[in-house]
Parts: sequence; C-alpha cells; structure tokens
Amino acid sequence: QASPTTSTKFGHYYDVSKTMSPELLQSIKCHSFYLPEELSLQAKMKTCNMNSAYTRLLESIHRIIYQEGFDGSDPQKKQKNILRIGIQSLGSMLWGDDICSSDTPEDVHSLTKFLYVLRGLLRKSLSACIITVPAHLIQNKAIMERVTNLSDTVVGLESFIGSERETNPLYKDYHGLVHVHQIPRLNSLICDVSDTKDLAFRLKRKLFTIE
Repeated sequence: QASPTTSTKFGHYYDVSKTMSPELLQSIKCHSFYLPEELSLQAKMKTCNMNSAYTRLLESIHRIIYQEGFDGSDPQKKQKNILRIGIQSLGSMLWGDDICSSDTPEDVHSLTKFLYVLRGLLRKSLSACIITVPAHLIQNKAIMERVTNLSDTVVGLESFIGSERETNPLYKDYHGLVHVHQIPRLNSLICDVSDTKDLAFRLKRKLFTIE
C-alpha cells in the first residue's frame, strides 16, 4: 500500500492586495503619535541633551506601556497581548534630527540615546518595535554602526531603480537586494551575521517575494 504524500511550503505567504475588514480595525486598540500635538504638552522626562521629539516619543511609549498593562509586572490573570510599535524614518528631519543634513550634526548622540532608552523600555515590557531609518541619507558611518549595535535585527533594502544593476541581465527578474546585516543570537552578548549574502526581492501584484 502506497503511503500518502504530503507537500509542505517553506516560509510565510501573505497576500498584500488584501485589506483588513472595518470590523477588525475597530476591534483593535491603536495608539498614534502626532509630534505637533505632543510638543504643546509639558515635558515630564528629562531631555539629557536629547532631541525634544525623541523625548516626547519616549514619554508616549512609556505612558502606553504602563497605562495599558504591557509592563509585565501585573499578575497574569488574563491572556496578555504584545504591544507592537512602529516608528518610521527615525533620524530624519521629520523628527527634527539633522544627522541626515549635516556632517557635523548639532547632537550626534541624540539618536543613539533614544535607541538606548527605548531598548530598556522594550526589555522590561511585553513589547516589540520595528524602526525604519533612512540609512542612504546618513553619511556618518559611525552613527549607523551605533544604530546597528543597539538593534537586535538589522535588514537593509537596496533598490535597483536608478542604479547600474537595473539594466544588468543578472537581476532582470528582481527589483532590489536584501541585505541581512545582523540577526539576534540567543544566550550571547554578540549578534550573529548571516552567511546568506545573495538575497533579492521582487514586488508582484499580490506578493513581496524574497529569494
């Protein structure tokens, strides 16, 4: 008797053309951070020579963690969710930071101070954070090395648009490269560096594929 054959798919597949239903969106508790509104409030946290926008953002994250019960110190009487934090274009002028526009920024340590404090908040709470940084605009390599060292996982995307690789026949089926700079290593003080150096991505109508 022949044994049944099973097929398994490796990886995760998401249809990026699908949208969330309005009912699901209403059931999810979301928090937003709008800098002009936050700047009108009185600061509670010491600046420590840190950009005021970063200080207000830390205050907002700290407030949500402790008011919404993500600090992990409350008795586990009910199932806990994880606070998911997303921060876009950190280090850009949108946050009042000049590291992208000057070789000698006014406060070169402001971004790394923010990441250091944020890392402490995440470590003692039920939280995870994804941050995007305009690395192509930051000319100071020392700053990018500090940002990398203060992160658990660092991934970069390199688009072929406007580069010589756009017309290279080797990359004709792809839209850019994926660089895995750093991934966490359990029970170690240092991070792991991936051996895979030849990852590329392509964007289809329904899929963002990494191969």
